[in-house]
Amino acid sequence: MSIFENFNQFLETRLEEFLKQHPNLQIQILIEQLEEQEKDTKSLIAQLEMDKTQLEKDILSLGEQIKLWHERIDKAVQANRVDLAQAAQEREAALLRQGNQTWGRMIGVKERIKKSQELLLQIQKRKDEVDAKYKQQKANQQQQQQQTQKTTDYQTRGWENSTNYNSLDDLEQKFKELEIDEMLRDLKRKS
Repeated sequence: MSIFENFNQFLETRLEEFLKQHPNLQIQILIEQLEEQEKDTKSLIAQLEMDKTQLEKDILSLGEQIKLWHERIDKAVQANRVDLAQAAQEREAALLRQGNQTWGRMIGVKERIKKSQELLLQIQKRKDEVDAKYKQQKANQQQQQQQTQKTTDYQTRGWENSTNYNSLDDLEQKFKELEIDEMLRDLKRKS
């Protein structure tokens, strides 16, 4: 492996570890990927719809040309122009082949549109599922944060409202007075 492949593998491993430690980010990335797939699929469907419309126009145009050449075959036969009739029949046959190919492409495009629409529905359903999971995860996190805050508030209030805290101040004061009294007695003895 080259240095770049090793580095790339290292980065991918670190990214995977990071995402495992932060599942909400993993879900956000998945939502973004699904949104991108949804956008791309919608764009593909729009392009396929335009292709289908163009193929339908091409088929109608070919139909008109086939009709025209069929009439020309009849005119050439009535005029006893076998050479023109034969050339017109070859042109009509070529247009029919082209029409069949265009018709086949249009059927293929319609099938791709149908499959793309099914894919779009699947993507949207998956996106809704992931979005619901993300919202549930956020709600759980908020609930945990609220529970932690309540516990912290309770512990803090318990300490602040404790009579021991006030008693310690009184006790501290009493000891200071006692220490001062002892120091005064010691000074009196020494003097």
